[in-house]
Amino acid sequence: MPSGINPVIRTSAVVSPSTLRNTGNSDSFRTKVMNSAHNTLASLQLAQIGWVIPDINAAVKFLSNSLGITFPKPEHVRAQDLSMSYYGKVVPGEWLTTQTYNGGTFIELVQPFSGQSMFHDYLAKYPAGGTQHMAFRLPVSEFVRVTGDLQKQGYALISEVDHPIARMAFFDTYGTLGVATEIMGVTTEGIAAIKQMQGAS
Repeated sequence: MPSGINPVIRTSAVVSPSTLRNTGNSDSFRTKVMNSAHNTLASLQLAQIGWVIPDINAAVKFLSNSLGITFPKPEHVRAQDLSMSYYGKVVPGEWLTTQTYNGGTFIELVQPFSGQSMFHDYLAKYPAGGTQHMAFRLPVSEFVRVTGDLQKQGYALISEVDHPIARMAFFDTYGTLGVATEIMGVTTEGIAAIKQMQGAS
């Protein structure tokens, strides 16, 4: 949810080449790492697939005209307004975003255009865009436990935001899953908002 800086995406330490060499059996170690992440996520519900793209209007037009998936008008989001952290600090970052409910999952589109964020990082690395994150939903009461499990497994926290509808944390699971992982701890207000969006789709 939250340029000219063009930072490089950081990869998690759990899959770094030096860590793999020190295990003696990189394939076995990689399997253990993946199993740990999958075990943590197994009890959660896949809630959202997030695409980062260079032109949100072109993406909306394609999905609407070709596949019949309709989206609300894109909104302008500022990381500062959300107090959304980026590697532990709130830094200026702006993007356009829209999302819709389709086939049991939310589809989110993000077009970064100024400042710095994980979305800007992704588009700098993959200029054509692509699937940047998957979000898993759980009650907010379980948020600390699940995010703590991922941190104990060595996955770096990229961004975090505390919103009235949900606490959200994005982890660097690029090296394990190929995408970032978002954990959404949904509040009572969030459950009502989700039902409203599902009904509107």
